[in-house]
Parts: sequence; C-alpha cells; structure tokens
Amino acid sequence: MPASTSRADRGSRRFPVRPVTGVALLSTGLLSGAFGYGAVNLVTTFNAVPLDLRLTFHAEIMKVNGPVMQTTMALAALSTLALAVGTRGVPRLLTGAAGVLAVASFLITRFGNVPINGLIKVWAVTSPPADYAAVLQRWEAFNVARTVAALIAFLLVIVVATRFPACRRCSATT
Repeated sequence: MPASTSRADRGSRRFPVRPVTGVALLSTGLLSGAFGYGAVNLVTTFNAVPLDLRLTFHAEIMKVNGPVMQTTMALAALSTLALAVGTRGVPRLLTGAAGVLAVASFLITRFGNVPINGLIKVWAVTSPPADYAAVLQRWEAFNVARTVAALIAFLLVIVVATRFPACRRCSATT
C-alpha cells in the first residue's frame, strides 16, 4: 500500500462483496451438486450392484473424493463465512448460516462418513462383518445429512446473490 494512503482512506474501503459472493456461489454449488449427485446416483448404484463390487468401487472413489471434496468444503466454508464477516444485516445472517451449514457438512463427513469409509476399505480386501448392512445404512444417513446441509447452504447464498445483488449498503467497512 502506498505510503500516501491515509488511514482514513484505508478504513473507507469496502469489502469485495461481489467477488466473494461469486466464490461462495460457486463453491457451495459445487459442494451441493457433488453431494447431490452422490446421494442420488452413486448410492442408488451402490445399492443395485453386488456387495463386493460396491465395496471395491466405494474404496477406490474415496481416494479421489477425499482431496477434492475437502477442498470444496473448505472453500465453501471460508467464502460463506468471509461473506458473513464482510456484510451486515440479513445478508450477514444468511451467509453466516450458510457458513455454519458448510462447516456442518465437513463435520458430518469427517466424523460420520470418513470412519465408515475406512471400514469399507478394509472390507473391500477382506470381507464385511455380519452387521455390514447397518453400517452402510449409517453411512447413507450421514450422506443425506451432509447433502441437505450443503444444499441449504447453497440456497442461502443464492438468496443473498439474487435478493441483495449489489449488497453495497450491507458491506461492512474494512
């Protein structure tokens, strides 16, 4: 920052609402879309194929999903929470709620789905225990919960982007 810029000038700058809204829209949209696709298409397919095929495919897809989905969840959480910090009023409440839901989708994944994914990896190379169906149902319940959280987060960001498109008056000064 040039030395000639006064403190008053720096304090009057506005938060970059539009670009951050764009990132929040993109990341929450990708997150809810990926989870939605998985909930509708992958889980339906998992339940239609023989168990050994499901376990093998599930274990393999998690190798790719891990880094991709963690990055998407982090970007969704950070961008929505940044938008909440950088705005005021209703947009702050809505994007704050979206941020909490994005974090919830991460926590559900980390403490619900990921431990079961670890079991599935073992089962894919050995054999599943007698209660495997209940464990897989629990994985699916966690999957639905994180999908719903991500979808609601996306819808909240859509509301902010469409109902408060300029959001200039709601921008907090930095």
